[in-house]
Amino acid sequence: MSQSNPLLTDDALPAFSHIRPEHVEPALDAILADYRAAIEALAAPGAPHDFASLMLGQERLEQRLARAWAPVGHLHSVADSEALRKVYGPAEEKLTEHAIELGQNRALYQAVQALAQSAEYAALARPQHALVEHALRDFRLSGVALEEPARSRYRDIGVELSRLSTEFSNAVLDASEAWQEHLTDERDLAGLPESGRAVLRQYAKEKGLDGYLVTLKQPSVQAVLSYADDRGLRERVYWAYQTRASDQGPQAGKHDNSARIEQILALRHEAAQLLGFANAAEESLATKMAQSPAQVLAFLRDLTDRARPVAQRELEALREFARSELSLDNLESWDVAYASEKLRQQRYALDEEQLKPYFPLPAVIEGLFGLVGKLYGVSLERRDGVDVWHPDVAYYDMRDAGGRVFAGAYVDLYARSGKRGGAWMDVCRARFDDAGATQLPVAFLTCNFAPPTEGKPALLTHDDVLTLFHEFGHGLHHLFTEITLPSIGGIDGVEWDAVELPSQFMENFGWNREALDLFARHYETGEPLPDELYQRMLAARHFHAGLFLVRQLEFALFDFLLHLEYDPAAGARTLAVLEQVRKEVAVLHPPAWQRFPHAFSHIFAGGYAAGYYSYLWAELLSADAFGAFEARAEQAGSAIDRATGERFRGEILAVGASRPALQSFIAFRGREPQPDALLRSYGLA
Repeated sequence: MSQSNPLLTDDALPAFSHIRPEHVEPALDAILADYRAAIEALAAPGAPHDFASLMLGQERLEQRLARAWAPVGHLHSVADSEALRKVYGPAEEKLTEHAIELGQNRALYQAVQALAQSAEYAALARPQHALVEHALRDFRLSGVALEEPARSRYRDIGVELSRLSTEFSNAVLDASEAWQEHLTDERDLAGLPESGRAVLRQYAKEKGLDGYLVTLKQPSVQAVLSYADDRGLRERVYWAYQTRASDQGPQAGKHDNSARIEQILALRHEAAQLLGFANAAEESLATKMAQSPAQVLAFLRDLTDRARPVAQRELEALREFARSELSLDNLESWDVAYASEKLRQQRYALDEEQLKPYFPLPAVIEGLFGLVGKLYGVSLERRDGVDVWHPDVAYYDMRDAGGRVFAGAYVDLYARSGKRGGAWMDVCRARFDDAGATQLPVAFLTCNFAPPTEGKPALLTHDDVLTLFHEFGHGLHHLFTEITLPSIGGIDGVEWDAVELPSQFMENFGWNREALDLFARHYETGEPLPDELYQRMLAARHFHAGLFLVRQLEFALFDFLLHLEYDPAAGARTLAVLEQVRKEVAVLHPPAWQRFPHAFSHIFAGGYAAGYYSYLWAELLSADAFGAFEARAEQAGSAIDRATGERFRGEILAVGASRPALQSFIAFRGREPQPDALLRSYGLA
């Protein structure tokens, strides 16, 4: 079967052009059947229960499954189709059922327990200890101790949650692609810079239309809300975007996620209680750095107390500016980005359009790779001939100082139909040493930038540059791992509120002059970014930092309280909780019809349930970690310091989950993180 089914091969990289939806079910069924038989043999009473047989045996089985499923899951995100959807949902449910069945296998659990109590275990190295400890924890979180009927109920909940999460994500994508507005009169786009108009012309051209096509893809939404003088157009785009997959807006009820949100929250709460937790928020902390819900809430509310007064002052100044300069007596939600951009231009004589010519994407990529080379002594080299899912995708080998290839990455950067919005990094292959054979780590790096238009290269905003650096930081965490046990290598197994540390850390270099000099050159003249323009960038860096921070706090508190305070008798109370949080945190209240939760894929279709606070938690760690590089800049004149980079790589990026994240941070920084680092990074200290 492996000869005819590309998902059953052991090739170093997936054969994307050969993968078809009809391959998914037979490949998965074959692999899961082999997996179950092998686990039964591993857990049998007479089988050897040493580390090599028991733990490496499971890692081997899991990697065979991952090699087949990683490309399927990735294609679902970047090249979606009806045919793929039909097989993807049922396949994901099978995988969920398999994972829970594995986690509830008492014979296997007892075998791992016996290993943990053995003389061999005492002699094992730290990574091996961590693998066993994580396995025992995951057994408990899978309900291994449950008796019937709770045992079966927990399994059924897991399968149902998998189905609902997939449906939630599909609804958001469908709603995003279902709305568009065709414009033929250029005057309707007054205020939009030429780069924004070019994107909308490109969207129209792709649909065989003349003129311009406004869509809900991120480059379109950003261009209209930030620059369009037509307030009615801004309102229509905001209305469509902020009501996606809901009971409101131009597609009211069409792709509505309301019932799914209710079901997801109810099932998460029930599953948490089956495991002995009070609620889903408490359960989520079992795999995080934060020790208790009270600690998370104290962290978020302390930030709120510090940031909200600043945000209030910023909003009052923006309202006054909108009244006096823009004749907007009532600043609405669809006016905020527009008015903010105008105020930023007035205050700092700076707008993104001035910067974009200095950030052509090919040069940014080259500069990013150069920066990584200076920090860590590695190089990235494009390899042609690699099988990819779209012509825009590039593949890069990562080489060490001696030229040896030790990792690789697929890079897919442009927005297009059938591709989920946002930016992310995911695992294609994990580092794994098995009986003398080494599987090299390979990452998927995905963004949704505006594509090249009319003979020009893709020109990035500075925010786009930071997004690219962010995702590449995740990629380095995966690619640089020296842990050869996949379950605790790279990003896998790392506490969820620490996993953003390497990504947010990399963003700091997007503000560093020396790093910018590696790539920030005008795409036509080659002129480096003028220092006068760079100084205005720095001056504007913390523009509306308070407003941005309270928005993040609103998301984080809403997510955490939604899971913490769920009451089965009252139901989800999604909008009521959101309103409660906004009264506590927000300074600007959107219209009552706004439905941002219905497209909040991070928590309803991603891994951030009761964990969105992790972005802020990890940002504190990353800001403090970057402080070590800033200290080197003060001492030696450069933050791009190879010795400090090697320490960061060795103590943070290379060790995965082989030790707790706090221990890794202390090993790098020489002390525990300092809370004020986050406020300093926002200019609010």
